[in-house]
Amino acid sequence: MPVNFILGKVCYPGIMHDVNSTNSKFSTFLVTGIPGLEAAHIWISIPFSAMFFITLVGNVTVMTVIWQEQNLHVPMYLFLSMLAASDLGLSLFTVPTMLRIFWLDACEITFSACFMQMFFIHTFQDFESAVILAMAFDRYVAISYPLHYSSILTNRVLAKIGLAIVVRTLIIQVPLPILLRRLCFCRSNVLSHSYCLHPDILKLSCSNTRINSIFGLFVLLSTMGLDFLLILFSYILILKTVLSIASHGGRLKALNTCVSHLCAVILFFTPMICLSILHRFGPKLPSYIYVTISNIHFLIPPVMNPIVYVVKTKQIRGKILKLFVKKQVLPRVMAILSNNNASSFFFILMDLPGLETAHCWTAIPICFIYALSLLGNVIIMYIVKSVSSLHTPMYLFLSMLSMADLGLSASTLPSMAAVFLLDQKKVGAAMCFLQLFFIHTFSVIESAVLLAMAFDRCVAIREPLRYATILTTKRIGTIGLAIVTRSAALHLPLPVLLERLQFQPINVLSHSYCVHPDVLRLACSSTIVNSGFGLFVMLSTLVTDAVLILLSYVLILKTVLSIVSSAGRLKAFNTCISHICAVLLFYTPLVSLSMVHRFGKKKLPAQVYMLLSYLHFLIPPMLNPIVYTVKTKEIRVRILKMLRLKKL
Repeated sequence: MPVNFILGKVCYPGIMHDVNSTNSKFSTFLVTGIPGLEAAHIWISIPFSAMFFITLVGNVTVMTVIWQEQNLHVPMYLFLSMLAASDLGLSLFTVPTMLRIFWLDACEITFSACFMQMFFIHTFQDFESAVILAMAFDRYVAISYPLHYSSILTNRVLAKIGLAIVVRTLIIQVPLPILLRRLCFCRSNVLSHSYCLHPDILKLSCSNTRINSIFGLFVLLSTMGLDFLLILFSYILILKTVLSIASHGGRLKALNTCVSHLCAVILFFTPMICLSILHRFGPKLPSYIYVTISNIHFLIPPVMNPIVYVVKTKQIRGKILKLFVKKQVLPRVMAILSNNNASSFFFILMDLPGLETAHCWTAIPICFIYALSLLGNVIIMYIVKSVSSLHTPMYLFLSMLSMADLGLSASTLPSMAAVFLLDQKKVGAAMCFLQLFFIHTFSVIESAVLLAMAFDRCVAIREPLRYATILTTKRIGTIGLAIVTRSAALHLPLPVLLERLQFQPINVLSHSYCVHPDVLRLACSSTIVNSGFGLFVMLSTLVTDAVLILLSYVLILKTVLSIVSSAGRLKAFNTCISHICAVLLFYTPLVSLSMVHRFGKKKLPAQVYMLLSYLHFLIPPMLNPIVYTVKTKEIRVRILKMLRLKKL
């Protein structure tokens, strides 16, 4: 039965209109790009194309290596090849439609093509979910019954599991497009994503969608919902077995075999669950939030899964390297790199001393903190940007602080993730110097923004009647430009001066990222110039900013103490609480870390260095948005309104 698209009319049972008839106003769906960024689609297509290319190359490489190498024909790698196949299918049915929008501005898609795309997208979703469950079962058998592993997971059993996954997925997904064909679509034909999804299509129908919604929910719960619960149950049994192992090293070694699979579970289920909840039960959030979560689910797992498994799995990594050596690719690359002076040596990043075997567990709180930092600061920036009443000096400076926190986190997380998740500690000199530049640059930007916020509080309390005329929008823009210019100009010489130093071929750092004092300690040549300039940069930025912040609060205290009423004094000083928390969060570990690096005699345990370093680079970006959201009524109200929650 043809689907009826009748604009402005209600479709009644038993009454059908031909799509090509005069009653029909449209016969296609319109997929959308990224709302608000339509003019930049050609530029947005560049990272999407790069991710699609990495997905194709990565997953095809994994499948080829497993297929060619006979010794990789074991359950773990056969399940991995199934995962790669599902990632390929998911990408092939989503990304081409997106690139078609970005490149050609072609948004129309016929309803038959849309239903077909929806069917294959949800099919490969369920297929990947089931494969991840099978991999969890594989890890359970390998850890709980290692002696019976090969006899339990035989090739015949694996074939039955694969066949069951395919049959279950097809049987449960085939009714979806069939049930959609009985609906009428007369409200709109504009979808909210760059591809067709079942909940998205249902929202456009003007017919009764109760059967479709119930069946869609049943499909979700009986496939991905059930798979997720069984995966959790598998890991409960794995933990029970691991905890029964006598030796501490044995427990960590057993759990380490699950790290890659845990990454795949997190990458797949986290955005998928968020997207499903938002579509079915969530409030009406801005459209780009749905689009972003959806793109994360469909783009990031196919990109990251082969990378994680290749880097983490020694057997596959070794086979790929051998493949490159046979093709004479690696020798050519090494010859090119050997011409670069900076590539003649590299640095070894340090993990947590004494906890080298617990990287998979150490990475969990680090990734959680980074996720909170990313979410909190992005929300702050979005609220300040979208609400015109918040375009005041205080909130504009707060958005600058959020940008600095994001930059600081983005500069440190990649190397930390490489160490704790992938056990990759080597970093080239050029990349180390580049990371060093960005870390110190964003640290100084944040310090300067805190100084600007102290000046803002000083003016608001000492000159409340002239506040708006002193801190105009133009002056705030000038302050922001001066902050960035000062920080970039002072830190550009740091990597340049480091290039002239001599280092050993292998240099072990004392952190999970590169910082200037740490690198200088490893130099074989004279570092007087570098140390002198580094000290000058610290004194002229962080130290000067700290002194000026203290001076600002001296002036603020002087004004506050001159207020007659006690309530007035408390009210005035209460406006500074959030800023004082931000200052303490930033400067306390930073000052301690700098003092230990420059004047310490290496008498403290290595864990102290690492703890101070992590406190400085991880805690402020996470806690700053929380402090300002809880303490600042305007931001808190906006967040509650955005989430459509009633005031508690």
